[in-house]
Amino acid sequence: MLVGIDPCITPELLYTLARMGHGDEIVLADAFYPGHSNNSLVIRCDGSTVPQLLAGILPLLSLDEHVDAPVVMMMPAPQDSLDPSVERDFRAAIDRCWPSTPPIVRMERYAFMARSRAAFAVVMTGETRKYGNVLLKKGVPSLGARGL
Repeated sequence: MLVGIDPCITPELLYTLARMGHGDEIVLADAFYPGHSNNSLVIRCDGSTVPQLLAGILPLLSLDEHVDAPVVMMMPAPQDSLDPSVERDFRAAIDRCWPSTPPIVRMERYAFMARSRAAFAVVMTGETRKYGNVLLKKGVPSLGARGL
């Protein structure tokens, strides 16, 4: 085990995060998401929730400061309602590392799935709350950030 890295970060996930470049995107998907049919690189983290993974990933990955929406969530279908705790929990995890991140933007669900096809990777989680999917756009760490 590596010191300073959350145990929810698997070796495969750590390797994937290290290979990502500025502007690449990664999707943290709920347990219902069709990850394997949407992306060729799927990492299984079924024992973790999305907020747990956000807490583990965000100390290692800076969000893109040059776009309006470095964090995107899926919009519900018109007949569905949202559980407000999902976005609140995601935002709390983001704010612990990157509090100046712009508000989370919602994207129509089919557009979100189409965008996930172009993502660097999809991480399948054990998140069981509906619409518990989030897309992160990787940025370049600024000098002085997180020890640089």
